[in-house]
Amino acid sequence: MGVAVGQDVRGEQLAHDFDAAVLAMGSRAPRDLPIPGRELRGVHFAMEYLVQQNRRIAGEAVDAGRAILAAGKRVVVIGGGDTGSDCVGTAVRQGATSVTQLELMPKPALVRLPTNPWPEWPLVLRTSTSQEEGAGRDWSVSTRAFRGENGRVVALEAQRAVLEGGMVKPLPGTEVSVPCELVLLAMGFVGPERHGVVEQLGLALDARGNVRTDASGATSAAGIYAAGDAARGQSLVVWAIADGRRVAAGVDAWLRRAPMARAANG
Repeated sequence: MGVAVGQDVRGEQLAHDFDAAVLAMGSRAPRDLPIPGRELRGVHFAMEYLVQQNRRIAGEAVDAGRAILAAGKRVVVIGGGDTGSDCVGTAVRQGATSVTQLELMPKPALVRLPTNPWPEWPLVLRTSTSQEEGAGRDWSVSTRAFRGENGRVVALEAQRAVLEGGMVKPLPGTEVSVPCELVLLAMGFVGPERHGVVEQLGLALDARGNVRTDASGATSAAGIYAAGDAARGQSLVVWAIADGRRVAAGVDAWLRRAPMARAANG
């Protein structure tokens, strides 16, 4: 506990000291929004905000100079998934003046459409308990810029958007400005963090930026395995549990091989 893998313990050391190692470090590299004003104070990744609140609840100290708090602020959450809902609920509990959640994609239907048959995931409108506590929600909104004063965000500039041929396109003449003092980016994740152990072990990545593995969970480095979101991408905990069992079997098979065979493979 309390060890930063890739910093306190490097990947090369793991490979040297252990016959096998399993990377189950999640998929925590957030999707950014590189638009004008992104550098303004008050614009944060969702996990920066949520991790801080978890530390407070656990009784841990949070540096006052780096504190991200919603109390007394107009909050905009960009992204309509589970992480966005967590931000909404946390901001409401912290005493935000208002909370608005924006989603780039169109508003889902209330019922499953004929174009979305079983066994596909039902693309229907869902309302989380956090959203029920008090959040304005809007869809088909493309954020174009953040506007600031004295280095701090004061508004979000956006346009309505339309989905055409699988692409989201802003609609000219539909500009809207949303006043805000805190913006939380909750637009999903793009894979595990590359810096650190992934780079140190020279692991190959798949087309989506996750650690590439075979059916046993083995990576491109001998004796190194990956399970859960690190290899699958952001998903449900039930998949992480199943992956853990599958990769444990793969590691067991690796360890049962003759030492000479393992040595020949690195």
